[in-house]
Amino acid sequence: MSDLQWTVTAAEAGGRLDKFLAAPDRLSSRSKATAAIDRGKVFVNEREAATADAALLLDSGDVVRVWMDRPGSGRAVRARPRRDGDLVVVYEDASLLVVDKPPGLLAVPLGGRGKSPSLVELVEAHLWSQGKRRPQVVHRIDRDTSGLVMFAKDGAALADLKGQFLRREPERVYQAILHGHLTPEAGSWRDHLVWDGDELIQRATGARDPRGKEALSEYRVMQQLRGASLVEVRLVTGKRNQIRLQAELRGHPLVGEKMYADAPTVSRIAFPRQALHAWKLAFEHPVTGRALRLESPLPPDMSELLARLQPRRRDQTRRG
Repeated sequence: MSDLQWTVTAAEAGGRLDKFLAAPDRLSSRSKATAAIDRGKVFVNEREAATADAALLLDSGDVVRVWMDRPGSGRAVRARPRRDGDLVVVYEDASLLVVDKPPGLLAVPLGGRGKSPSLVELVEAHLWSQGKRRPQVVHRIDRDTSGLVMFAKDGAALADLKGQFLRREPERVYQAILHGHLTPEAGSWRDHLVWDGDELIQRATGARDPRGKEALSEYRVMQQLRGASLVEVRLVTGKRNQIRLQAELRGHPLVGEKMYADAPTVSRIAFPRQALHAWKLAFEHPVTGRALRLESPLPPDMSELLARLQPRRRDQTRRG
């Protein structure tokens, strides 16, 4: 059943909303009631209940409705993501799908340049099992970058989400491990970049170059490591290879970077790919307008790199 509704009786008046919903003949537990409220499924007198409304005291005659299959109310699985074969599903409902891409896998096919497997093919197989059409890519990340990638399930959702990205509304936050220690430890990177279609590489250019596009990122050092830094980077714009090039332009290329770093730098810390992970993604649901905030934990290879670069105890003591 997709829609449940009850009217508060005189005997039930004065009780909390979450306790009302937790009754055995309703949602049967306080945890289920709280989850339904948190995910925007609960309405009181046709007003959506917020998280703080769990403690709302009900009056006689109040109508409490639970919209069980509300679009955008699907669970964002973080600690235990759902795995469909090789696909890790972080969030899914009738309008969109967000998955956790492993490093080394193309986000989209290369077309005529090769037959390497891609994330799109895995998503197609996942949706085919549900009788759905081909996925529509909302945004993408580089082959060797890990983390969150979003797909729309229909044209209307795609148009809405693409519009949000054009208006720079979604929040896209990455974790990166960069060579060296950044000064200052927080700030912004602003450049003008131009894509070289022949070399398939991003290049910095002057502000007056008509081909150049503004690239803006905000960064914050999360932890200083031995010879490196764990850095949070929030994209304001979203150009191809943006973080990779902007970090190199400041003299702090990503650990494992091959394209935007010189050979001596690359050799200082061994890592098989650029240490970049699409960590957080926040946006408005294309159907309901509800705010969604999703996260992906660091993949094992970056977690192992982080552990390897932890400061030695005597280094920590010397700094103190």
